[in-house]
Amino acid sequence: MTKYLPLYTITPRLLSEVEQVAALHERVAAAAVQVPWIPALQKDTRVRNAHSSTAIEGNPLTLEQVRAIEEGREVPATGPRSQREVTNYFAGLRFVEKNAQRSAVTHAEVLKLHRIMAGAVMDQGTAGRYRTIRVRVGSHVAPPPEKVHGMMSALLDWWNVQATRISPILSSAIIHHRFETIHPFADGNGRTGRMLALWELYRRRFDSHHIFSIDEYYWEDRPRYYAAFVKVGKEKDDLTSWLEYSAEGLRRTLERVWTRIQKLSAHAGKTKLVLRPKQEQLLHLLREQKAMTPREIWDGIGVSKQGALDLLRPLIKAGLIRRIGTRKTGRYVLV
Repeated sequence: MTKYLPLYTITPRLLSEVEQVAALHERVAAAAVQVPWIPALQKDTRVRNAHSSTAIEGNPLTLEQVRAIEEGREVPATGPRSQREVTNYFAGLRFVEKNAQRSAVTHAEVLKLHRIMAGAVMDQGTAGRYRTIRVRVGSHVAPPPEKVHGMMSALLDWWNVQATRISPILSSAIIHHRFETIHPFADGNGRTGRMLALWELYRRRFDSHHIFSIDEYYWEDRPRYYAAFVKVGKEKDDLTSWLEYSAEGLRRTLERVWTRIQKLSAHAGKTKLVLRPKQEQLLHLLREQKAMTPREIWDGIGVSKQGALDLLRPLIKAGLIRRIGTRKTGRYVLV
């Protein structure tokens, strides 16, 4: 098996973008301890990720329609496939979040992620299986199917070992581009490739709070996104221009997040709260389960009934959680 060795140069522009991204990241991370607005920003980011990544591939649903699906509301006058693509994306995002700390990504995880994201929405091929046909995307002719497994093995070897030695700003962009170049599936490669790049940011703890969406940057100027991808092939697989483009995207994305943080912080006023680990765990559970009874909460985070109440009170006071239902059947939900 031939090793994968990405070719690129750290240009002054790339270095400047990486430095600006790192500085913005530190600023956002420092602000993230002031958390009355964190759940709202996480929810908004999930919706924006789902909308942008599926819209790039032609999904017609609006941001508000995607938000309605995430909230379990009816979305009339939309086709089942469009809705399925979005629900698949949310399921793929949950899979990546649950596996964010995995030390190595294998073929099995990549295949499972694709099966989750492409199930019942593929025009050709089988979800969760590498392609057995030749494919062409615009001017890009993907490698023949017999080379896919070997090329994916080389990419995964690089990802699991060499990628940890460089900035996640670079490694996530490299993984994204190389995956799309291989185009290992008959359909659904775009959504899956962008999700793998996000997974790398999660694994490297670059987006530990899950509060930004670079896919929005790709979607808002799709011609430039495609042109940046194609340019690498014209430059004999030199990734430098792609890395410059991707780093600029992260910078612009984090600038947008910082603006949202400032607005949400202003809206929150003087209510500030530094989360304890058990409270972080509780918010994560509520994000997954949507609503939980008091017993489910104290069983889920391993505390006593009184301990759960002590964790809940400041979260309710800060406006992060509210109780719904009667005294006997009440549940806690994120605001």
